[in-house]
Amino acid sequence: MGKKELKVVLDTNVLVSALLFKGELSKLLFPLKQKKFILLFSEETLNEFIKVLHYPKFSLTEDEIEYLLQFEILPYSKIVEVTFKFDKEICPNKDDQKFLELAVSAKANYIITGDKDLLNLKEINKIKILSPKGFLSLLKKKN
Repeated sequence: MGKKELKVVLDTNVLVSALLFKGELSKLLFPLKQKKFILLFSEETLNEFIKVLHYPKFSLTEDEIEYLLQFEILPYSKIVEVTFKFDKEICPNKDDQKFLELAVSAKANYIITGDKDLLNLKEINKIKILSPKGFLSLLKKKN
């Protein structure tokens, strides 16, 4: 595979939906496991992901959460140190800032989100911000 590895930041909602619900978003897992892209986390985004998996509405056991992390996500992921911080809020929702800073720090290719505020930015530091559907169709074109 001579192509450069695609580095992707998935926002927490997209990742949780892809993992827990059979639907359009779950189609993201197949190319991930085929190593068509690598999933990027910072310590902060990984902790948020783990926290969300513990939400009572998902009623996951500790074993199920551990399985999802150890077998479904971490083998296809890279944890990156965030070395870049914006000096001002880029996003109306400051909770989204961590995904932008992670993407810039890791020199990601894409941020995948369903969040309108992030999608409206379209790109940041040459990193494209796409919907899951947009990213899936882009992956199809690349193959």
